[in-house]
Amino acid sequence: MSSASDLGLPVDGFDEQARTSDMTTSTRIGDTAGTGQYAEVNGLNMYFETHGSGRPMILLHGGLGSGEMFGPNLDLFAKDHQVILPDLQGHGRTADIDRPLDVRLMADDIGALIEHLGLDRPDVVGFSLGGGVALQTAVRHPAAVRRLVAVSANTRSDAIYPEMRAQQGQVNAAAAEFMKQTPMYELYQRVAPHPENFGKLLDKAGESMAQDFDFDDDVRGLQVPTLIMAADADMAPPSHYVEVFGLLDGGLRDGGWTGDGRPKGGHALSILPGTTHYDIVDSPLFPATAIAFLDAE
Repeated sequence: MSSASDLGLPVDGFDEQARTSDMTTSTRIGDTAGTGQYAEVNGLNMYFETHGSGRPMILLHGGLGSGEMFGPNLDLFAKDHQVILPDLQGHGRTADIDRPLDVRLMADDIGALIEHLGLDRPDVVGFSLGGGVALQTAVRHPAAVRRLVAVSANTRSDAIYPEMRAQQGQVNAAAAEFMKQTPMYELYQRVAPHPENFGKLLDKAGESMAQDFDFDDDVRGLQVPTLIMAADADMAPPSHYVEVFGLLDGGLRDGGWTGDGRPKGGHALSILPGTTHYDIVDSPLFPATAIAFLDAE
């Protein structure tokens, strides 16, 4: 799930007309120019950008952010891949609709986007909220996903540090006034189709984060090669991500000289040193590790 502290990184402004129509425009994140447009999926007018060329990859942002949060690291992903960069329900340039913020529903949006764009089994990479959505996309639409990278995605609510759960419980519209100096508020006011709805987004995010969840059985059933990635000082202890790796047949035995003892599904684990939940997507280790896994034979 996502933390209310997930950050969006500011870039150039976005034309007002493109906020509310299907018109195509361009934005720039890092040094990679991308083409932005909208797709009607599951009753959602979803904004997405396309960057680079090559094997397709869907890159999913964290809570209260947008695709902009990947900053210059997007250039590294788009160097040899076609990166599809959506804004999830109620985030960035995608207006909210009348339903909860639920990673399973948002995963169905990504499945519908894959079908809408005619993508041939793209890789799916997601961070925090986007990591949960990426995981559920692979669970619910396994035939549509080639490989999965779930970054800082907790599979059980009880794995999150208690003090973080307490902070998440304070996220609601009343906090909007106190967030006016934050990058999340600045981003939403600059790009959202309805910037006056920031408080409503906080209410929905708070309601979502207040729910207990346990997706361990979903992880056990994953049918696509999956990389579990986290910071060494993440929102949950490193042991949680090791446990998730264990659900994927990882860490149960010696890998062997030829790798025969590695997880049977081609899964992998990476804990990035010197990072936290709030800066892991800024680390050059993030794209380097993800791309190495996605491009492995």
